[in-house]
Amino acid sequence: MMRLGIFGGTFDPPHVGHLIAAQDIYEALELDRLLFMPASFPPHKRGVQLTPGEIRLRMLRASVAGDNRFEVSDLELRRPGPSYTVDTLREMRRHQPDGQLYFIMGADQLVGFSSWRRPQEVAELAQLVVIGRGGLEPWDVKPAIDVDYRAVAVTRVDISAREIRRRVQEGRSIRYMVTEPVLRIIEEEKLYVGAGERVGG
Repeated sequence: MMRLGIFGGTFDPPHVGHLIAAQDIYEALELDRLLFMPASFPPHKRGVQLTPGEIRLRMLRASVAGDNRFEVSDLELRRPGPSYTVDTLREMRRHQPDGQLYFIMGADQLVGFSSWRRPQEVAELAQLVVIGRGGLEPWDVKPAIDVDYRAVAVTRVDISAREIRRRVQEGRSIRYMVTEPVLRIIEEEKLYVGAGERVGG
């Protein structure tokens, strides 16, 4: 039975904190594959400015190139409209009818999980896996609805996409915070220079 982890987010940009967490999750859950899935339009973050999906996709693919534990999916980027997790998991289930799906979310997302579209169905379609994020740990959070989830401890790296974008705006170095291929894409595309505030992730 295929054990597939699904790690969603805006990844604007993907950074080493994402990769370290993904590695820890892969090992803790004994996954066959972990899928990075950049969101097209996060429904809970409407009206924010995002780097075009094709560039975020390219940065993610550059981040994990050569590591056969990880893949990058453009499923949500290809689908029109907001990126609802329940729609994504329904489609993943059609492709993996007998597989075990693990949906990875931050503890800060678990706090507001009851406001997601069809949260109970999300929890039925995949095992929820909660990691520390936003200053919260999964064992410190009590979700507003009764759902089963598995808490996974990951190596905490105090880096955020928001901080990276701010450093670029300020002309400061982001070397070692992102991989070298991602750094090259940011420089080539002149991302985040003079940009306004964007969504985190």
